[in-house]
Amino acid sequence: MSDFKKVVLAYSGGLDTSVIVRWLQDTYNCEVVTFTADLGQGEEVEPARAKAEALGVKEIYIEDLREEFVRDYVFPMFRANTIYEGEYLLGTSIARPLIAKRLVEIANETGADAISHGATGKGNDQVRFELGAYALKPGVHVIAPWREWDLNSREKLLAYCDERNIPVEKKKGKSPYSMDANLLHISYEGMVLEDPWAEAEEDMWRWSVAPEQAPDQPTYIELTYEKGDIVAVDGQAMKAHEVLAHLNKVGGENGIGRIDIVENRYVGMKSRGCYETPGGTIMLRAHRAIESITLDREVAHLKDSIMPRYAEVIYNGYWWSPEREALQALIDQTQTYVNGTVRLKLYKGNVDVVGRKSEDSLFDEKIATFEEDQGAYDQKDAEGFIKLNALRLRIAAGKGRKL
Repeated sequence: MSDFKKVVLAYSGGLDTSVIVRWLQDTYNCEVVTFTADLGQGEEVEPARAKAEALGVKEIYIEDLREEFVRDYVFPMFRANTIYEGEYLLGTSIARPLIAKRLVEIANETGADAISHGATGKGNDQVRFELGAYALKPGVHVIAPWREWDLNSREKLLAYCDERNIPVEKKKGKSPYSMDANLLHISYEGMVLEDPWAEAEEDMWRWSVAPEQAPDQPTYIELTYEKGDIVAVDGQAMKAHEVLAHLNKVGGENGIGRIDIVENRYVGMKSRGCYETPGGTIMLRAHRAIESITLDREVAHLKDSIMPRYAEVIYNGYWWSPEREALQALIDQTQTYVNGTVRLKLYKGNVDVVGRKSEDSLFDEKIATFEEDQGAYDQKDAEGFIKLNALRLRIAAGKGRKL
């Protein structure tokens, strides 16, 4: 077994990571540094400090990363209109690169020998954490307890806590689902959801009302964009994380952002999960709307063609990779003129675009009008255009080829 003197652990303060602290101490006889990130998960992170101290941890990092998370990870991803397998807005996936980066940075700051995480050996997160860590610190050692220990059930974890006097809250009525939350989304897996035929229970959802319970009157909002990013809501300037928090609130109130999917994990299995992404759902619709009037046609189609690849790169854990950086450079270049305002109507789970305007708009009313265009477009030109584009079809048909 490797000789590690100090290990940096991604620490939530929950059952799994509290056990991991003591397990690392017992198994490796090492000092543990805990890192807890506030990514807008909606729960207090400061209690993690007392829990870590009770476990004998001397170096404790608790950091508010909400603005960096949305500004440097969520917003760049949404410039590409990113969606995985047609439905998933990558709420968990996009949080992992930032956590991996800070784990490596803290390891460097504290002189740690290794990093550790609480991701299981069946999921995507182990891949995302570790690919990021290896990309940023090639020689880093990673300890993944779930791939080493035999504490593979909640009962065994609790028994371990009892044996070693680990303080863990055993809350009654706690959600039975495996959940992950940040400012972009909240996810639910496990329990009844392991049957893809079973409908999710209504009381499972935390951030949104059911569409049928949403207000009977629509809510209108206006989002202002600069270079592809939202900078104001209803004319009020906001920081990136404030924008997303506000959209989560108004979207959730209107029953927006629930999905129930079966996705293909990178490790090979299919997984059923439910997600609430109210703010992200609004952002995706609005961003496509502002691009519709500001992007050149071929640029827009090029973006759409590379988006599935970009989504896979993020989902599979390759944020810190040359291919993601290359794709990001292209995507960001396309956003130069993505400026303006989009007006949306939110109503019972729906996000409808009802207006868009921009000083950089390529929409020309003089050309697009159904009325007299005063010579701006010669309709006779269309005849030659159509015949030239039909030439290969006419030749094939003339040679007797059947379609």
